[in-house]
Amino acid sequence: MMWAYIIIGVIIVGFAVWFVHHQRRLRLRAHLMQEAIRNRDFTFRMPTHGLLPGERAMQETLNQLGDTIRQQVNQNEVESWERLTRVLTHEMMNATAPITSISQSMLNRSDVKGTPLEEGIQAIYETSRHLSDFVVNYRKMSELEKPVLTDVRLYSVIDEVSKAYPQLTWEVCVPADLVVRADIGMLRQVLMNLVKNAIEANATKMVVEENSSSLFIGNDGLPIPAENRQSLFVPFFTTKRSGSGIGLSLSRRMMIQQGGMLELAETPRQGCHVAFILSFQ
Repeated sequence: MMWAYIIIGVIIVGFAVWFVHHQRRLRLRAHLMQEAIRNRDFTFRMPTHGLLPGERAMQETLNQLGDTIRQQVNQNEVESWERLTRVLTHEMMNATAPITSISQSMLNRSDVKGTPLEEGIQAIYETSRHLSDFVVNYRKMSELEKPVLTDVRLYSVIDEVSKAYPQLTWEVCVPADLVVRADIGMLRQVLMNLVKNAIEANATKMVVEENSSSLFIGNDGLPIPAENRQSLFVPFFTTKRSGSGIGLSLSRRMMIQQGGMLELAETPRQGCHVAFILSFQ
């Protein structure tokens, strides 16, 4: 009888020790997730091993909720830029169109040609024309057509894009029969934008790999400075002297409209200095 009490006591003590340790782990999980949300990091993932069935189901739900929140935040961000773009486009076009027209007509006048006024008016005309081109880029951000989703063979689109850029070495690891739900025109444009960015960053190699419902697209071009990573998808942000800064932001918007996402990979794989993740519906 004494041994039975001892065994029961050991079991109770062991369970109490496990329970206290388990509760500490749960509190640590809650703290880490709270910090992630406070820092607007909705890519957080917590492992589910070592949890009780109910706790595991709750953790899986929270992991999925992070994806939902991230997609909603990105969607709201895109819609905010879209509204701002419409307002700016309207106001800027109203301001630049008369300046361009008037300065151009004055340059054709005989009493202006060959005089000191010509150089100044020419500068006004060129500036207003460049500003008008800038407004056209604004319009691209707000005039996207609604996507037409179809079943698309992913490998075929990648192969088509790779043939358009034979100067690059391509490493493609995508099943030939993999089908995704996407707008083929938008998807092709997104891929081409990523390739063009890679070429402008002096890349010589593209790596494309399929992973579950996402696509890893890496290159060996110049790394993106840490201070620029947060602004990478902000419309009109660019570090290139001749860049418009709409390629990546437009590509992300195209992916969001298709129910997917375009993100910068946190840790590029070996041989790649920059990598993006394309997620599909």
